[in-house]
Amino acid sequence: MEEKMKLACSSTVVPGETLTEKAEFLKKCGYDGMSIFADYARWSPDMRREVLSLYERTGIVPCEFVFSDPIYGHLMAGDLDLKKRCRQMYREAAALCAETGAITELEYSCSPQNPLPLYSPYGKMPDQEWEEFVLLYREIAAITENSSGLVLIEPLNRYESPYLNTVHDCVALLAAVDHSSTGLLLDYFHMSIEEENLSESTLSAGKWVRHVHLGDSNRLLPGYGHTDFRACFSALKEIGYHGFVSLECAVLGDPYTELTKTSAFLSELL
Repeated sequence: MEEKMKLACSSTVVPGETLTEKAEFLKKCGYDGMSIFADYARWSPDMRREVLSLYERTGIVPCEFVFSDPIYGHLMAGDLDLKKRCRQMYREAAALCAETGAITELEYSCSPQNPLPLYSPYGKMPDQEWEEFVLLYREIAAITENSSGLVLIEPLNRYESPYLNTVHDCVALLAAVDHSSTGLLLDYFHMSIEEENLSESTLSAGKWVRHVHLGDSNRLLPGYGHTDFRACFSALKEIGYHGFVSLECAVLGDPYTELTKTSAFLSELL
């Protein structure tokens, strides 16, 4: 039987006090997995056990795991203490993914850019920083080596990161890192800003694609903007992708109604 893509949703937009409650909610809405964004300051052994047993108890796969914290996205910060604490947080996320088989992601930077790059997109990373980032990526990826966990690079739009904004640039980075536990995370919201053609960019990414984030052009649920998801899913099928496609966007209205409607819409495309 042909393998199909599976639907997931970010924990941040799902109602519920615990990850278990959120997973049970998603199951009712027709989803297969959950992208977990855990509050780093509140992380505890009990939460860790909850993640590790989530699939057995709810049938929902914890397909992605990321720590949320103000220090997130500062892997290359000029503040050495901030950079050190941020890198340790990413290492801990990767270690959990090695146990669960989930993916986690990293970015050169993930914060509002100041000044905004209104007319100067696609900056080139300085050589010294490129070398440092390649080594850092290899180090974090090595944590998931010999497991089914992965550490992926996600191209972010120019307003959130000064470099690695395009699929092309991230593929070049992956070639330089050259590690089996790495790959590409496509995010169609970011791509709608930076790519000329979403389908062609997806096809060019090919074998590197290991996870997908879904958000329409206005970062609402698919179908509420002008992104052609039918074409995007067709390209994903063409490259043989059959992993998770996970909602990472805003939900307006009643979560049960909207997420159920979206799962039905996406299931048709699958």
